Amino acid sequence: MQQDVFGQMNTLTHPESVQAWNGVLLGFLAHAAVTPQHLGKVLELEPDFALGHAVKGLFMVLLGRSEMITIAHDAAAAARTAVRRQPVSARESLYLDALDQWLAGRPTQAVQIFESILQKHPEDSLAMKLSHATRFVLGDSAGMRRSIERVLPAYAPDHPGRGYLLGCHSFALEETGAYEKAEIAGRQALWMVSDDAWGLHAVAHVHEMTGNAQSGLDWLAGREAAWSHCNNFRYHVWWHKALMHLDLGQIDQVMELYDFEIRKDKTDDYRDISNATSLLSRLELEGVDVGNRWEELADLSAARTEDGCLIFADLHYLLALTGDNRNEATAKLLARIHKDAQNPGNDTAQRMADPGLAASIGLEAFGNRDFGRAFEHLAIARNAMQLAGGSHAQRDVFERITIDSGLRAGRLDEVENILDDRRAKRSGNEDNYALARREMIDSARDASGAQSVPAE
Repeated sequence: MQQDVFGQMNTLTHPESVQAWNGVLLGFLAHAAVTPQHLGKVLELEPDFALGHAVKGLFMVLLGRSEMITIAHDAAAAARTAVRRQPVSARESLYLDALDQWLAGRPTQAVQIFESILQKHPEDSLAMKLSHATRFVLGDSAGMRRSIERVLPAYAPDHPGRGYLLGCHSFALEETGAYEKAEIAGRQALWMVSDDAWGLHAVAHVHEMTGNAQSGLDWLAGREAAWSHCNNFRYHVWWHKALMHLDLGQIDQVMELYDFEIRKDKTDDYRDISNATSLLSRLELEGVDVGNRWEELADLSAARTEDGCLIFADLHYLLALTGDNRNEATAKLLARIHKDAQNPGNDTAQRMADPGLAASIGLEAFGNRDFGRAFEHLAIARNAMQLAGGSHAQRDVFERITIDSGLRAGRLDEVENILDDRRAKRSGNEDNYALARREMIDSARDASGAQSVPAE
């Protein structure tokens, strides 16, 4: 047994493999691109390291792509084989159980297992981050915050995971509306660990939710080193910067970031697709011609109609398909979501049913310019949309499409209610998108009133 960087005992035997395992742990917390190489080194040196295989499987399921599930099953089998060859601690065994729950379509149960690890080992930053990441996929922002705040007292100032913990706390605070506290925690996190891209991005979320785009740009300026080391998460931070430029009406800067950073690599990772599709959708809602940029996203999304791992991914694939008028692929995706929703026996299927069914029908209708139908279905989905996962900022594209559908359908009072609710969730703050829609409502009412006054 060897102790890792967080003080946890693991069934490792070689100092070199312990060093590589520490690279996995710290890399996972920092969203570092080199993390898989560290994990590969660990398993090369110690092929019977069951926890390493389990973590590989957990990393795979978090990628939210069907082909990764096969790899995750193989990792789970390798982990069980390794246990038969080399017994593991009770703590390590729980990670294998969590992977089994994930693979059975029950990530909520996986969360409970991570929490059981943290009850006895609150300073285990691996379990902390896995619980946080899984809750994020499930849209459980309140649970993210509770989990972090339960273990906070166990993290001494010199704990190697404390800075990353504060970054997670910052994001959880932001997602639960505690914006001032979130900004403080995020700034402290980055001060403690300069590569904490999650904490840096949590502060960017604060600026997004409080309508302070210029302050957000100022925050990100000169801090590129905090996310340049990242895996594809770096594209997401560039996406945040693009949102800030969009709110300020700086379309040229948005397009430049899209072409040279956000879609620098034409990957089919659902998180990268979501960055791109949601940004193009926002641009089109503002009347911007995005050219042929939908085409490559639609090509990739058309190959994902049968994926079915996450409704969050499906809805963004749908944005791409409707954005490029891929009617046949759109119909295939809608049919698969409907099929998956019929037997809501696990977490994924439940989310396909609600909000997935109503949201997908609404998005298809919006693509067909049937704005009344789009608004009716998107408004139904709206109350459950958090269950799709992701953040407030990411889900806001669906909020905007709902609002614009209602405006185009003449549902002014209902749209105004949504804008009021949106403002309340942002602590009374509004961005330029919302202010412009309120002006549209006022103009529409003025025009309606003028038409109703008989000419003298």
